[in-house]
Amino acid sequence: QVQLVESGGGLVQAGGSLRLSCRASGNIFSVKDMRWYRQAVGNGRELVATITRGGTTHYEDYVKGRFRISRDNAVNTVYLQMNSLKPEDTAVYYCNADVFTMVAGFGPQEQDYWGQGTQVTISS
Repeated sequence: QVQLVESGGGLVQAGGSLRLSCRASGNIFSVKDMRWYRQAVGNGRELVATITRGGTTHYEDYVKGRFRISRDNAVNTVYLQMNSLKPEDTAVYYCNADVFTMVAGFGPQEQDYWGQGTQVTISS
């Protein structure tokens, strides 16, 4: 089994910063792409940023220049540094990862995993 556990959410004023972390643990062979999504009340889940195992990053336009995604492959952890936060950034933030696990008789098998989410609230 694989678990993704997020931390770092909270309440900050507009213009402030937060840093989210998400660590993958369990029967892991390797972790491929890692992503952050968010879901505000009444909205669908939307992609925020992606990082490949090699460190290539992609940001959605609404966070470009304000958020920075990074990862530490040694500890299977992805981070999201969020700066210049706005009230519209308020959401539950979820981490997502493509994880390879070793399955007896089949070798590495890829599966998509999600964290439980962490609340980020920005006050105006």
